[in-house]
Amino acid sequence: MALMITDECINCDVCEPECPNGAIYQGEEIYQINPGLCTECVGHFNNPQCQDVCPVACIPHDPDRVESHDQLYQKYLQIMLVK
Repeated sequence: MALMITDECINCDVCEPECPNGAIYQGEEIYQINPGLCTECVGHFNNPQCQDVCPVACIPHDPDRVESHDQLYQKYLQIMLVK
């Protein structure tokens, strides 16, 4: 699954620089996650870094974007080819 940021986000700015894929960006009101770039840090880290640093735990899995570990890894490989 890709991750998502809920409206509990306090715009503390700690998640954005932690994302190795650049999937997190400032939205109109709160930070957002581009699901096309979110691999839950598969290929980079064992745990999603944004979840690890979020002080209010507002970054759950997006139930509308169910992806297996293998699918996330394939997405990671595609992202790395583009960079």
